[in-house]
Amino acid sequence: MLHLKSALATLALSAALLASPALAQGTLRIGMTAADIPLTTGQPDQGGEGLRFIGYTVYDALINWDLTQGDGPSGLVPGLATAWEADEADRTRWTFTLREGVTFHDGSPFNAANVVWNLDKLLDEGAEQYDPRQSAQGKSRVPAIASYRAIDDLTLEIVTHEPDATLPYQLAWVMMSSQANWEALGKDWEQVAAKPSGTGPWMMTSFVPRERAELVPFADYWDETRIPKLDRLVLIPLPESNARSAALMSGQVDWIEAPAPDTIPAMEGNGFAITSNALPHNWTWHLSRTEGSPWNDIRVRKAANLAIDRESMGALLGGLMIPAKGFMPPESQWFGEPTFDVTYDLEAAQALMTEAGFGPENRLSVKALISPSGSGQMLPLPMNEYIQQSLAQAWIDVEFMVVEWNQMINLWRAGAADPSVEGSQSINFTYFIQDPFTGFIRHLDCDLIAPNGTNWGHYCDEDMQALFEEIKTTFDADAQDEVMRRTHEKFVDDALFLMVTHDVAPRAMSPKVQGFVQPQNWYLNFSSITMAE
Repeated sequence: MLHLKSALATLALSAALLASPALAQGTLRIGMTAADIPLTTGQPDQGGEGLRFIGYTVYDALINWDLTQGDGPSGLVPGLATAWEADEADRTRWTFTLREGVTFHDGSPFNAANVVWNLDKLLDEGAEQYDPRQSAQGKSRVPAIASYRAIDDLTLEIVTHEPDATLPYQLAWVMMSSQANWEALGKDWEQVAAKPSGTGPWMMTSFVPRERAELVPFADYWDETRIPKLDRLVLIPLPESNARSAALMSGQVDWIEAPAPDTIPAMEGNGFAITSNALPHNWTWHLSRTEGSPWNDIRVRKAANLAIDRESMGALLGGLMIPAKGFMPPESQWFGEPTFDVTYDLEAAQALMTEAGFGPENRLSVKALISPSGSGQMLPLPMNEYIQQSLAQAWIDVEFMVVEWNQMINLWRAGAADPSVEGSQSINFTYFIQDPFTGFIRHLDCDLIAPNGTNWGHYCDEDMQALFEEIKTTFDADAQDEVMRRTHEKFVDDALFLMVTHDVAPRAMSPKVQGFVQPQNWYLNFSSITMAE
């Protein structure tokens, strides 16, 4: 059945490419893991992959990520804002100086009033331009924001609910689309989807849902170093890993995300490049802490973590992973010195389960939400089958609820207590863990319990809340790092997630692809890439 699905997907891809205009020289065709083209109107869906391919290409944020090097962690850099600071007398009041001379793809100017308009489209349900689809992707990313206003064309003020040093990281998720374009297209977001306008280095010229999107360079982009060298970028949804791999090896695409591990030796033997780098991204099960959940027992949580042989899972992934020792990668500056050793120890796992009242004749049953593919999910079906078999040895029987990736995102936002999850006590959701807010706070903050935020499991702990408040009120970077280490130690010592592995962002590409730099970041810079003859 798997090979039949791959064949059908490849045939569909061939039809889509044959239906496309002739591909120009310098065209890069990418096979994504997403099943559909991400939302194109400004705030993409499809998780981090949506921002990778439609967000930071067509659009910009006020604050961007440095994607130019791969030797160390990426940091924040000026985007549409050239400077920002919190008032020392009132740490809730931030001032942003905006970049002068920036235009959207439609020729309209970027200014502070446009930022207000974009924030309203996500946060103000009474605004004419409010878009529920974009709000669903962006509102939970900026919970700190209480109010905002344009002081003049190039000065923006944002006030937070409380002092929050993570605001710049939050704003790196929010993309700016053109108000003038929306108005010119009848104030209709569906029309904008077909003809979007951002300030980014790429302009979208066409897209067919579930088939392809085509992007070309924006010659007037404000950062000359990021004006693309390619003639065209073509994005093709290919959610099944074997279909992606077959498409690359047959020359139908030039680049694929997450190649099937068992195809990598053949790819390398035929001259295809396999790239990877340590990525601030983990593969976990987020555990429900609602009343009655078996994961409320720390002995069960620790037992599950000890039942996973992560080194053997590495063989399943062709070695393209970093075994988890915590929520953060072992080399992270925020790892700290936790006392619970996340390792494989089945005997210790069974001892903990026995202490918790379980055994071979009294097994624990749990239900887990998983997806067959999706942004950053690596190879979720075989990986979850491996987890299922591993936990069974610790007397934990797993039933899966399998849903499509975008539906998975909806269920993640709904939370563990929502009827839509049908009693699931865990969700296999991978996380971008590059900054204090998205890496720590949003998952466990009492104020962000779903549906108010993305605390899916309804966890709430006074000591953890105190750590989060300390992170938000520590504006010195080194001092904040020290708080982050203590926070991560609690993540690990309390076994708050089933911590399995860290991604290394494997990609396979034609030897024609030149100039690609893989940063230690979820997002990529496509502007430096060329295609050899």
